[in-house]
Amino acid sequence: MVFTPPLPTSLDLALDLPLDLALPFGAIAPFAQRSKLQPVNIAIFGAGRWGTHLLRNFAHHPQAHVVAVVDPCAERLDAVASEFQLDQVKLTQNWAEAMNLPGLEAVAIATPAVTHYSLIRAALQQGLHVLAEKPLTLEVAEALELCHLAAWQQRQLVVDHTYLFHPAVRCGKAALYRLGSPRYGYATRTHLGPVRSDVDALWDLAIHDIAIFNYWLDAVPIQVQAQGKTWLQAPTDDPRFPNGLSDLVWVKLLYPDGFQASIHLCWSNPDKQRRLCVAGSQGTLVFDELAADAPLTLLEGRFGQGQPSAIDRHILSLDHTEPLHQVCNHFLTCIRDNQPSDISSGWLGAELVQILSALTQSLNQDGQPVCLNLEL
Repeated sequence: MVFTPPLPTSLDLALDLPLDLALPFGAIAPFAQRSKLQPVNIAIFGAGRWGTHLLRNFAHHPQAHVVAVVDPCAERLDAVASEFQLDQVKLTQNWAEAMNLPGLEAVAIATPAVTHYSLIRAALQQGLHVLAEKPLTLEVAEALELCHLAAWQQRQLVVDHTYLFHPAVRCGKAALYRLGSPRYGYATRTHLGPVRSDVDALWDLAIHDIAIFNYWLDAVPIQVQAQGKTWLQAPTDDPRFPNGLSDLVWVKLLYPDGFQASIHLCWSNPDKQRRLCVAGSQGTLVFDELAADAPLTLLEGRFGQGQPSAIDRHILSLDHTEPLHQVCNHFLTCIRDNQPSDISSGWLGAELVQILSALTQSLNQDGQPVCLNLEL
């Protein structure tokens, strides 16, 4: 049995879709063939920090038409209505009402992770395309079910792994050959908050760096380890986190070719860092998101008679397109062409959920290695 913890009171959304609103499993919503020039009618679920960013991007996109914004907090709805002048947009606290609007084609979901499975499943059953905030779900079986349902319904399921659309990450993959043979990697993602009450620092933060390592290496780990410490919150009844929600987590990833990566994650550290590096036989690629003047650099080093002889620093040029704008544009393209995402599909989201679940298993076993065999 899959354990589903209670929803946070701040997002007290009813998650049992009435039977008269749901299509039978396997049925395809009766939308007419759409013109590729026709804007996509989309609803935004969640008007918090990230939902507001999604709303901003879709509201200004020529290929999107925002028809509804859903949030259980009336004050947040009033705030976004004022900020974005949403006079012709349905503002509601009832997600089922929005999901049943005539002509709705897609939803963008930016709600707590614990709500993702039920909301995405209901949307797909309604024949809607879905853009979901990471992680796709908190359970592997649920993530895989959603992927199969999306394929069966012939609807697109895209996960907002924003870093996969970051110019530095895209450029970094193209430049990786300049490192020679990749040897190891390391990443640090720390800050003082925000502290989540539904997942730990592992689930909140690690997915970004794991996604980047996997993308750069074109591989997935075969073994993972994690150890953590909990200071800020008491243990919960959630069996995923029997020792509480870890504030500090150390992650180790082992890839098939022997490449190893370590990740330092913490949301109770005032030293804010967003840094990821891959070291190879001929140099190191450094992605430092907080280095505004040089977020992506290549350090080429050489040895002479056993001693370092030179280090050359190359700042790689990037475009300045907002990653989330790229996410939204990609989602709309997937809908327009009715083709699965080749960057951040539901299947990739499910793969990352499997890795995080294995890391959680290791964390709960005090760092015991857990082997993976990811075949989606």
